[in-house]
Amino acid sequence: MPVTWKLKTGTTWRQKLETEHPNHGKVCKIPVKSQKRFGKGTMLIPRPRDVDTVMKKVRKGKLITTAQIRDQLATNAKATCTCPLTSGMFMRIAAEAAEEDRREGKKRITPYWRTIRDDGKLMEKFPGGAKAQAAKLRQEGFKIETAKGAQPPKVKDFERYLA
Repeated sequence: MPVTWKLKTGTTWRQKLETEHPNHGKVCKIPVKSQKRFGKGTMLIPRPRDVDTVMKKVRKGKLITTAQIRDQLATNAKATCTCPLTSGMFMRIAAEAAEEDRREGKKRITPYWRTIRDDGKLMEKFPGGAKAQAAKLRQEGFKIETAKGAQPPKVKDFERYLA
């Protein structure tokens, strides 16, 4: 079931994608409580547009995982890692902004449906949920494995298609 996320009245997803925030784009020390998971070093708090830029580069026939996006952003910023919480939120914002663009008649939009979880599972929080993402991926020739229980569907042999 798709998760609904309400915007403030008058705010578009495109505005959320393009709005600058003073903490976005900064590299900071990894908080002590996060060092067990990420180790010592630095963490990038990405900009929504930077996440969107990485997602836009994925060509037809290829896929990218959330970890690959975070790794690429960290490398570009010369950081040890990228914040998974903010980058996940910004992937969702990029996807919603792309659907706004589609509704406005734009032909070239961010191919957000090519972004998958690290284990090949689909993203339930993208527009239309995992079901809509699966339909888009099938149109591009990907095989989708049926979900087991409450788990989202998965791209079959997704490793072969990683960008």
